[in-house]
Amino acid sequence: MEPKQKFYLEERLILFAVNCIQIAEKLPRTFAGNHLGGQLTRSGSSPALQYGEAQSAESRTDFIHKMKIALKELRETRNCLAIIEKLNWDISINLSEIRKECTELIYIFLKSIDTARKNNKRPSSSD
Repeated sequence: MEPKQKFYLEERLILFAVNCIQIAEKLPRTFAGNHLGGQLTRSGSSPALQYGEAQSAESRTDFIHKMKIALKELRETRNCLAIIEKLNWDISINLSEIRKECTELIYIFLKSIDTARKNNKRPSSSD
């Protein structure tokens, strides 16, 4: 069951990144639109990339560090999406659904980091 869950989360993160990029592409070509679009593209795609790095972490501590970076990026993305939503730009994408997915991913990462921290306190032959 573990490998399936890993790939399921990986796929969710990739789809989330794609959604963020699609939103960024629909933002107005104004100073604010370009700024938020670039920010959303970076922070929205980063969690998928960081998660990929975390899967190859050299230790539990390294895994926790990479997961925490992804978590920070998810929180940044959630705020960026909230700003875009409050600006009421007509982009014909349901931002509340994307924000909901972002919040769910944040909870998954919080739980994963918490579990990894607990496991890090136990001795392991692989670390």
